[in-house]
Amino acid sequence: MRRLVVLGSTGSIGRSTLEVVEHLEDVQVVGLSARRNVDVLAAQAARFHPQAVAVEDPGQARRLQGLLPAGIEVLAGRDGVAALAAHPGADLVLVAVVGIAGLLPTLAALRAGKDVALATKEALVAGGSLVTAQARASGKMLLPVDSEHSAIFQCLQDTPRPAVRRIVLTASGGPFLHRPLETLSRATPEEALSHPTWKMGQKITVDSATLMNKGFEVLEARWLFDLAPEQIDVVIHPQSLVHGMVELVDGSMLAQIAPPDMRLAIQFALTYPERRVSLLRPLSWEGSGEGITMTFAPPEPERYPCLVLAREALRAGGTVPAVLNAANEVAVALFLERRIPFGEIPVLLRRTLDAHRPVVTPTLEDVQVADAWARETVTRFGVEVR
Repeated sequence: MRRLVVLGSTGSIGRSTLEVVEHLEDVQVVGLSARRNVDVLAAQAARFHPQAVAVEDPGQARRLQGLLPAGIEVLAGRDGVAALAAHPGADLVLVAVVGIAGLLPTLAALRAGKDVALATKEALVAGGSLVTAQARASGKMLLPVDSEHSAIFQCLQDTPRPAVRRIVLTASGGPFLHRPLETLSRATPEEALSHPTWKMGQKITVDSATLMNKGFEVLEARWLFDLAPEQIDVVIHPQSLVHGMVELVDGSMLAQIAPPDMRLAIQFALTYPERRVSLLRPLSWEGSGEGITMTFAPPEPERYPCLVLAREALRAGGTVPAVLNAANEVAVALFLERRIPFGEIPVLLRRTLDAHRPVVTPTLEDVQVADAWARETVTRFGVEVR
């Protein structure tokens, strides 16, 4: 029996995880957490009967307690979420907390000797050296939940690392793949949130429109698979059927192909190293009766300047990725609030990176300081835009 804690259970990934758990007889939920959505959290607790739940917003803890069945422990605040990540009854923690808030519970879970299924890419983007060092020290696994990293992870099974030349992450291109460049800066939040393939939360959907999501995945892949920057490529693949590829030194290439559904990557992380029958319908090669066409093309730097910034952050290292992550989170929020135009997102990020004095070998405190500085700085720059 695998005993599971789901951090961020009320979000898109968290809900999909619980859908998967419902059809896996040997996975028991022992903990659930939410940022502030206590109504959904309470309903999930009534369904899955965890030993404990946590709410990041301390002001919601008392209300949550009143909504829960008897006998469920309530933890509150960021410390409460971290404590739940280290719950003694768990052996696997799935981290689906949005943003940098996922870093502390990821570290807490690893320190407590738990394997971590990681859906929060920002934990590795901002604190990759810290997370991977803790995983090595604890002798525990980091299991990728992103579909692209899960694909690479699967392709690398039984593949000797010296045989790997490079990996290729695929991107749909988002809603603006074919939009005229001269109109891109005026894109609205509604247009940015109309993703052609995936159903996700608002922030990550905007990141898919800018391709910052793929940039963060490049940074994440560097830590997950211990790769050099030049070993990580990105291609535009609008059909979203190939989720990742591994090119070997002999010129051959391995690819993982599946319908675009996060539940497959989630299930692989929950049942690893086994494979089980999933909730997905098998891929039909007939398509609409004319077969399936798959296309691949390099991303245009002019269309996706955020991907360029992410690659710069990868090469710079230190606290630069943490600054990029925090600045992007604020810039996307400003865009969704209609306080800056879409085209201003990469401009604000560039200004913030240029103003930063990086720490080359950061501690956790250095990462936290850089994160706070970036948020304050990009907010100030955003005010100047108005």
